[in-house]
Amino acid sequence: MTTKTMTEVKTNKLTLVQAVTDGMRTMMKEHDDILVLGEDVGQNGGVFRATEGLVHEFGEDRVIDTPLAEAGIVGTSIGLAINGFRPIAEMQFLGFVYPAYEQIMTHASRIRSRTMSKFSVPMVIRAPYGGGIRAPEIHSDSVEALFTHMPGIKVVVPSNPYDAKGLLIAAIEDPDPVLFMEPMRSYRAFKADVPESKYTVEIGKAATLTEGEDVTVIAWGNMVSVAQKAVEQMSGDGVSCELLDLRTLYPLDRETIVESVKKTGRVVIIHEAPETGGAGNDVMALINDEAFLYLRAPMTKVAGFDAPFPFFALEEEYLPTPARVKHAIKEAVTF
Repeated sequence: MTTKTMTEVKTNKLTLVQAVTDGMRTMMKEHDDILVLGEDVGQNGGVFRATEGLVHEFGEDRVIDTPLAEAGIVGTSIGLAINGFRPIAEMQFLGFVYPAYEQIMTHASRIRSRTMSKFSVPMVIRAPYGGGIRAPEIHSDSVEALFTHMPGIKVVVPSNPYDAKGLLIAAIEDPDPVLFMEPMRSYRAFKADVPESKYTVEIGKAATLTEGEDVTVIAWGNMVSVAQKAVEQMSGDGVSCELLDLRTLYPLDRETIVESVKKTGRVVIIHEAPETGGAGNDVMALINDEAFLYLRAPMTKVAGFDAPFPFFALEEEYLPTPARVKHAIKEAVTF
């Protein structure tokens, strides 16, 4: 943002999904080379209505309904990006991205290095993800670690409406591909002030939501609200928690993470993906490399289980809860 304060900026109360729409609209008004592609993104406005109204405002040449073919959506977007457009490709759910995985990992993420920067791929892949909305099989997958492993594509996860618009605009302006993960359970969970005008939130910069002295709690996306509830309850028990919202999983904000751990000496990481191979492991490795001597207790994770995301009757048993996070925090501070 500029030096203006929020009270000086004209804002609207928006949900997270409305902020996503606002971010796309803001950029499409400024740049004719931005296109939106995906299944039902036109007249239907997308499965979660994130693109609602855009086709009427910008026309079917810029908001393009595609066949049910994720590899085709991403492959077409890569070709458009190389030829001067800035496509925004919508996956209806992150769990539907698997047919497009080959396009993302062997082409989108590598074209800059493959061509020695002669070509880049300035495209955004928007993908709703995560559990808590009682969706069928595959719809709730949280597979961010599949993408943080491959240099060449950034992985961004907002947790609130303000960050959603600012990070999305930053992603659209980025000269390289960005996977923009949208937490479905947070889509309409609450509203917040979002500036009407254009602004960006820096990719690769975490947010310190709560400052504390006893333990660093690290989360992203849907898990930020879970962490906030646990941190608030622990405050009542006299435990001072520092809560970090990573906002970007690749690249990680090494400085903010390390400095927080040096201050607190204890770490609890929360994610809803399965524990094995999850992005939390990379955060742990970073802390081990750069702040190990400051630790006063073993680092711990609160994660999903090593099983496919269950059917909706069991999803509350699968997802991390404030109670599980509180238990982990208590173990860390009493070690």
